[in-house]
Amino acid sequence: MREAGVILVGGHSVEDNELKYGLSVSGTIHPDRVLLNRGALAGDSLILTKPLGTGIINTVLKADMAPDDMVNKSIQCMTELNRKAAELMMQFPQVHACTDVTGFGLLGHASEMIEDSDVGMVIQALSVPVFSEVQPFVEMGIIPGGLNRNRNFRMHMIETGPHCPPWLVDVFFDPQTSGGLLISLPKSDAQQLVKKMKEGGIGDAAIIGEVVAEPKGKIIVV
Repeated sequence: MREAGVILVGGHSVEDNELKYGLSVSGTIHPDRVLLNRGALAGDSLILTKPLGTGIINTVLKADMAPDDMVNKSIQCMTELNRKAAELMMQFPQVHACTDVTGFGLLGHASEMIEDSDVGMVIQALSVPVFSEVQPFVEMGIIPGGLNRNRNFRMHMIETGPHCPPWLVDVFFDPQTSGGLLISLPKSDAQQLVKKMKEGGIGDAAIIGEVVAEPKGKIIVV
């Protein structure tokens, strides 16, 4: 909270067997600076700023099967604010849409961006940053229940190519804790923004695909 420049007001306690911590955030923003998760245009590039897999890693941790280095990497990712990424993004006035990737997973939030719209998406599976250490656990079926719900709810909007392995599709539906930003902006700006992010310490930022005119309302994962 200090890093984000906010203050804590009020609160309450819950008596339970597990520790819980959550916040309800409120604030103000100038109407001209609001970025919605709608408005992506055909020809835009898609940028993701953090790797995927934190939900799976948390599930593996609950099963007492998680190696320390994998846990430490995920904690570092989850405790990193999106503030720097957002500040760099706002230097590009032609950003058309943005969302954070949290409980619905990458494909769930991407589906929200194109649902009932005139555009679709193509995502390059091998360009998406992920915690590669999760692969054997996903293949063993050690995944959070929310991943299955995300997949069941949105799979009708997704088409996968023959070169995208099933375990990776699962990771794309993984519910994230403190996930990164998914940004849609003109292709001409995307490389420059990723370069600025990497120079600013956001090393996993990557262009993962593009917004397309056809097929509308669908995401093709290749």
